[in-house]
Amino acid sequence: MKKKAPSPARSAKERQRAPLVTPTDLKAGATRDIAAAMNGILADVFALYLKTKNFHWHMSGPHFRDYHVMLDEQADQLYAMTDPIAERVRKVGGSTLRSIGHIARSQRILDNDAEFVEPSDMLAELREGNKTLVAELREAHGVCDEHHDIATASLIEVWIDETERRTWFLFEAGRSGDSSGH
Repeated sequence: MKKKAPSPARSAKERQRAPLVTPTDLKAGATRDIAAAMNGILADVFALYLKTKNFHWHMSGPHFRDYHVMLDEQADQLYAMTDPIAERVRKVGGSTLRSIGHIARSQRILDNDAEFVEPSDMLAELREGNKTLVAELREAHGVCDEHHDIATASLIEVWIDETERRTWFLFEAGRSGDSSGH
């Protein structure tokens, strides 16, 4: 007996429900570990991006222009990380963040919803957020090394350098002029 071909409508519905399976030579455990590490990074990058834009929008004081411009540049750099991170997760066979709620459940960098934040506190908070992100990037690099994911590790190395640069700029901009840097 000849098998009947599925109707086009049914095939489309079946395809819509099918899991996202990207071909990769990585083992399932590697995909799971790398995707988890990078989704955590992605959530934190989005959180730090929005915090940076928040402080950019609400900056005030005698150094307004310099800080406003610096935070805008830093936010652009953070946002530029998001698509490559998500695409790496997909390339290794994982699925990535799907919503603001998913970001909120996954982020480790805390939000700041205060009505007013002193400029020096903004810089300090963003500096600490970037320091946290560097530490998380180093941990994710270790996961990639463990599973021989050279491509993701290579991207992470660039992001570590960029994040260290943001941390340095925030530190220097927030110095009070004394020799201790506090």
